[in-house]
Amino acid sequence: MKKTTLYTNHLALNAKMTPFGGYEMPVQYEGVTKEHLTVRESVGVFDVSHMGEFYVYGPHALALLQHLCSNDISKIDVGKAQYNCFPNLTGGIVDDLIVYRVANTHYLLVVNASNIDKDWQWVESHNNSFGASIVNVSDRMALLAIQGPKAIEAMQSITNVALAEIPYYAHTSGNFAGIENVVIATTGYTGAGGIEIYIPADKAPLVWDAVLSAGDSFGIAPIGLAARDTLRLEMGFCLYGNEINDTTSPISAGLGWITKPEAGCINAAQFKKEKKEGTSHKLVGFELLDRGIPRSGYTIANTEGKPIGTVTSGTQSPILSKGIGLGYVESSYAQTGNHIAVIIRDKLYSAQIVKPPFIQN
Repeated sequence: MKKTTLYTNHLALNAKMTPFGGYEMPVQYEGVTKEHLTVRESVGVFDVSHMGEFYVYGPHALALLQHLCSNDISKIDVGKAQYNCFPNLTGGIVDDLIVYRVANTHYLLVVNASNIDKDWQWVESHNNSFGASIVNVSDRMALLAIQGPKAIEAMQSITNVALAEIPYYAHTSGNFAGIENVVIATTGYTGAGGIEIYIPADKAPLVWDAVLSAGDSFGIAPIGLAARDTLRLEMGFCLYGNEINDTTSPISAGLGWITKPEAGCINAAQFKKEKKEGTSHKLVGFELLDRGIPRSGYTIANTEGKPIGTVTSGTQSPILSKGIGLGYVESSYAQTGNHIAVIIRDKLYSAQIVKPPFIQN
């Protein structure tokens, strides 16, 4: 099992560690709810150095990425980022990712930890027909997500970059915590605002300490992966392995907005057809009307108890104090406002379909 360069820092903070994506990662420090609320109300820092990073560059980079990615890569300006997925050959999803355009013909791809090897092999195999320059820097790069409404203000003291001036889903580089050429991006997976910073892996302990020191007066706290999951679920964000996988269509997953078949991605014809004709099942958000907590794998039923789908993610929302979830249902039941049920321990729990996000930013 791999360890990030911050492993001993997490142990010193009494983190509960768990295997995730091939790494020993902190799942929580002081409790999921407390950590969740810290990010929503002030600022928290996540070690997400287990994520994968690939550089794609050169004159053939754009052509390769237009083929591999669901979204229209040509629309990304230098200094901006774009959410994306890799469609596979059968209509499913290899992975979801963020593409940063670093320079005119230079891109940074950030992929999920559990899919690094699979994704790299996918990029390599398709690059044989394009000849772009590609390099996997996952083991050399660390990633910290500093998230929350106070993140920008809290981190300004340790960088020469005017953080408040970076637009949403954009990036720049500068000195951060004494390290030059740090990529600073206004991306994240919490919906709480903030930044993500890409740094050399061997500099991560120094930067981690500087971040905690700079944020001390703002109430900063280290945050584990469990709270990262409840935060993304409140926003209705898909998680690979739950809402999306090798068999799920991005159209049925509600990712039509990042699927632009006219740009020429793999399986473009099928996605164009699905956009026009629809899919048999759709991913929906729902709130429980009864007291209970939905979990991944639970059956979704209509109000009479007939199974119509499956929960992909569920939790007790710390902000709403009610059960919320995502799941696939037959398309005829997928309209916002419809009443459904979730089967929990052989009992029907009333629920209603709602349009995520479950809370306002």
